[in-house]
Amino acid sequence: MALPVGTQLKYWSVAAVFFLVALWFLGDIILPFVIGGAVAYFLDPVADRLERLGLNRVMATVVITLIAVVIFTLLALLVIPLLVEQAVALVNVAPKAAQNLQAFLTERFPSLINEESILRQSLATLGQKIQDRGGEFINAALSSAMGIVNVVFLIVVVPVVTFYLLLDWDRMIAAIDGLLPREHAPVVRDLASQIDRTLASFIRGQGTVCLILGTYYAVALMLIGLQFGLVVGFIAGLITFIPYVGAIVGGALAIGLGLFQFWGEWWLLGGVAAVFVAGQFVEGNILTPKLVGDSVGLHPVWLLLALSAFGALFGFVGMLVAVPVAAAIGVVARYFTRRYKQSMLYRGGSDDPDEDAN
Repeated sequence: MALPVGTQLKYWSVAAVFFLVALWFLGDIILPFVIGGAVAYFLDPVADRLERLGLNRVMATVVITLIAVVIFTLLALLVIPLLVEQAVALVNVAPKAAQNLQAFLTERFPSLINEESILRQSLATLGQKIQDRGGEFINAALSSAMGIVNVVFLIVVVPVVTFYLLLDWDRMIAAIDGLLPREHAPVVRDLASQIDRTLASFIRGQGTVCLILGTYYAVALMLIGLQFGLVVGFIAGLITFIPYVGAIVGGALAIGLGLFQFWGEWWLLGGVAAVFVAGQFVEGNILTPKLVGDSVGLHPVWLLLALSAFGALFGFVGMLVAVPVAAAIGVVARYFTRRYKQSMLYRGGSDDPDEDAN
C-alpha cells in the first residue's frame, strides 16, 4: 500500500531541509566537489561520444583529462595573467578617463558643465570611486578566494574529483536510479530527463555560446587595438546568457573606451561597433539555434533570482548549485501545474475539454 501523500511530503521536506543545512555548513568544504561534479556533467557527453568511437570509459576519461590539462596550462600561462593585469589597469585608469570625459564635455558643452553643475561634481569623483571600489573588489575577490579554500588544494582536488566522477558517471546514475521509490520511479525519471535537457541546453549549450562569443569579442577587440579588449570580451561573454545584455554592455563599454583611445579615428570606432553587431548576428542566427535550441526552459529573470538568492545565502557554492536547483524547481513547478489543471480543484465539476485547454 502506498504511503499517504502527507507522509511522503514529510519525507521529501526533511530531505530538502537536510540538503540546505548541509549546503549552509559545508559550503566551503564541498566547493571542490561541486565544481568537479559540474565539470564532469559538462564533459560526460564528450566521454560518451568517445566511447561510441571505440574507446572504453577509462581511455575516454584519460584522453579528456590530458586535453583539459593542456588547455588549463595554456590559460594559466597566457590568458589569466593578462586578464588580471588588464582588469587592474582598467580600474587604475578610471580617474584619468573621468577627467578626459569632463574635459570633453566642458569643451563642447560649456553650458552643461559649469562649476556648480551636479554632473561636473559627479564626474570629478566618479573615477576615484571606481578606482577605490574596483581595487577593493579585486582585492576582496582574491582574498576571499584564498580564504574559501587553499588554491593549491583546489587545483589538485578538482581534477581528481572530476576524473573519478567522469569515470563512474554512468554507474552512479544507475545506482541512483536503483534507489528511487518504485511507485514514483517513472515520474521521477521523466522529471529528471526534463531537468537534464534544461541543464544541457543551458549549461552545455549556453555555456558554449558564452565561451565562443567571449573569445571572439576579446580576440577581435585586441586585433583592432582596443586597450583592455580582453577584459571587455570576458565581461561581454560572461553575461551573454542574458539575451542582448552581453552585446549591449560589452558594446557600450568598448565604444566608451574607444572614444578616448580612437577619437578622430572613426573607422576604428566603427570597427569596434561592427564587432558587436556581427557577434549579435552570429549568436542569434547560428550559435543559439544550433547549440541551445528554441526553448531552454530557464528564463533569464528566474535564473538571476536564483543566482542572487543562493549566492546571498550560501556564497559561491550557492551560485554554483543555483542553476541546477532553478532548473529542477522550474521543471517540478511545470509538472505540478499540469497536474493541477487536470485536478478537480481546477476543473470543478466541468468536463468540457475546451475549458480544460484554456
